[in-house]
Amino acid sequence: MSFSKYLKRIQNLPLAKRKIIFWAIIITFGLILFAFYIINIQKKIKNFPTEKSLKELKLPELQEELKKLPKFEVEEEIKEFKENIGEIERLIEETEKKEK
Repeated sequence: MSFSKYLKRIQNLPLAKRKIIFWAIIITFGLILFAFYIINIQKKIKNFPTEKSLKELKLPELQEELKKLPKFEVEEEIKEFKENIGEIERLIEETEKKEK
């Protein structure tokens, strides 16, 4: 059977069956492309130069640089913030008492 006859046969089918055939073809092509994608990623991972990359990252030097960075003192700011909130609450209570 030629391709044009096959297409005409499909065109004469009910809409529901044509949709099923369409989505079956789309899903099949999608799975094939996904398989090629996975195979390509596997090849790239196998060919990735890990030793060279680790040397380029210079992890020991990076750790030393991170230790030299200044550390943020957040505890003092939090304590001061809580004191300010407490004072604001106290002032609100005082103004509410004066309004009554």
